[in-house]
Amino acid sequence: MTPSKEMVHNDMRSRLIKTFSYYVSYIALGFVMGVIGPTLPRLAEQTATRLSEISFLFTAHALGYLFGSLMSGYLYDKTKGHPIIAASLFIMSAVLLLIPLVPWLWVLLCLLFFLGIAEGWLDVGGNTLLVWVHGEKVGPFMNGLHFFFGLGAFLAPIIVARTVMLSDDINWAYWTLAIAVFPVFLVFTMLRSPTIQKPPHRDESLTSNVVLVILISIFFFLHVGSELSFGGWIYSYALHMGIAREAGAAYLTSAFWGSLTLGRLLGILISLKLKPRTMLIIDVTGSIAACIVILAGSRSPAAVWVGTVLMGLSIASLFPTSINFAERNMHITGKVTSCFLVGSSVGSMFFPWFIGQFFESFGPIVLPIVNLSSFTAALLLLWGTFFYLSRYVE
Repeated sequence: MTPSKEMVHNDMRSRLIKTFSYYVSYIALGFVMGVIGPTLPRLAEQTATRLSEISFLFTAHALGYLFGSLMSGYLYDKTKGHPIIAASLFIMSAVLLLIPLVPWLWVLLCLLFFLGIAEGWLDVGGNTLLVWVHGEKVGPFMNGLHFFFGLGAFLAPIIVARTVMLSDDINWAYWTLAIAVFPVFLVFTMLRSPTIQKPPHRDESLTSNVVLVILISIFFFLHVGSELSFGGWIYSYALHMGIAREAGAAYLTSAFWGSLTLGRLLGILISLKLKPRTMLIIDVTGSIAACIVILAGSRSPAAVWVGTVLMGLSIASLFPTSINFAERNMHITGKVTSCFLVGSSVGSMFFPWFIGQFFESFGPIVLPIVNLSSFTAALLLLWGTFFYLSRYVE
């Protein structure tokens, strides 16, 4: 039976409404990811701790994200997705309200853990459900999804900078973002979930492609860990290297997330022309070049700004393109997406923590050194993955 024009129209309208809702939820996710780094020194003052101690916030946050990713991979394959996303947005809004009120590090660590759980639920859901909505045509939509994440992460440091200038504390920065997230929660309480997609055979996507799942998960570990460590520590890097004061460092952080946002916008168009594997090679190579620029001019504001913008542009489409690359080589389920995001959560837990342990003793230069090492490893891993596909899969 041929579907009528009205049925086709209604289907397209439903897809667009769901897609737009995921986009808005990723602005909220970007808010949360982008606010922690610029407020890190103030949170250290709030809890009377050193930077090496407050850096454990990244660890608690990433542990929560890891737990949330593992849990939600199973949930999205078994139950309706939008109630899970709604719950994650509610938790995010509540935690953002509480963070500036807590004077004890251990309580702050608990809050960041629960915040990470909520982000894991949302991240697995957004990536999985968008693939289910658009199927093999998901490429540009996936880049669009992560463009809106970048937009939220870009706006968060600006909100921090403006509220600190006006009130000289971080309270209203967190409260403003909490208020902005809450209406998105309400949207998902009313939105119908997409149909759960199953692989052709039971767990085929995991059993037939387990090596590929592992390789791509390690790739996520490397590039997401580097992205979040750079976004989280570039503010403190600029302060400690004497490149900028608080407002300038916040704007530098925004420049990173802003260039990442622009890169994802460009990625929507580029993904229509280039294959995912080509985009991945270009992105990782550009990230390596950015690290070299920052290392070569570590105390030069111009070099750091250029390197930061280049880093944002290069990292921009790595996450969505990695998902697109995986979708072309295996069936995407909640469990598969969960595996990828477990890799990313371990990276986001390890790299910011690792940098924090050496930031004061070794110096801020540890930031570009660690990132250069991780992106070099990512480039080698990519070539290994392509070799595996050409030799054993294709």
